Amino acid sequence: MINSFAGPIPKHLYVWVDSSFTHKTPCGFVPAVWFGMNSYPGRAWGLNVMLESGAIYRNLPPHGIAFGDVKPKEWPINKAQFWDCYGWEWTALVYPFLDGLACRTIWGDEGQYLFSVAPVGDAYSAYPDQAKEFLFIKLDNGRLTIQPTNHVFMEDKSFTMPKSTKPQPLVRQRKVWYCE
Repeated sequence: MINSFAGPIPKHLYVWVDSSFTHKTPCGFVPAVWFGMNSYPGRAWGLNVMLESGAIYRNLPPHGIAFGDVKPKEWPINKAQFWDCYGWEWTALVYPFLDGLACRTIWGDEGQYLFSVAPVGDAYSAYPDQAKEFLFIKLDNGRLTIQPTNHVFMEDKSFTMPKSTKPQPLVRQRKVWYCE
């Protein structure tokens, strides 16, 4: 399903929202259900949540949520999301093979794969060296990070190399292939 501007995430998630983003008088982190997202080119993803009051809150920035009943430390937007959205259209999916796998970012933050978002129909995605999906990751520190595929290493204990092994440098795909 391709979403234009706004749409659902593959599975709703119970989160905690930093009330400084949602309330006139902040009261710490409050429970919520994250169920959808918005994409505006040149902006961070906007997360759509339902608060315990039943109120729907749209366009919450990704650094405004946490996982679990914790009192998280400051989490800047550039740790929550590496690149701004670069198009209106996108599709969100969970790859069954990756679902729940442990992973780590190129900066060493560790967590668990939640789902992927593939931008479509924008100026970048048609070019092989720019085409990346974004991985949404629940970090072990209780926060969300959204990273392009070339910034994440997945861990499948029965297949991947140990964390201590440095991977060989990879080349970006640069060619468009045609069969006719």
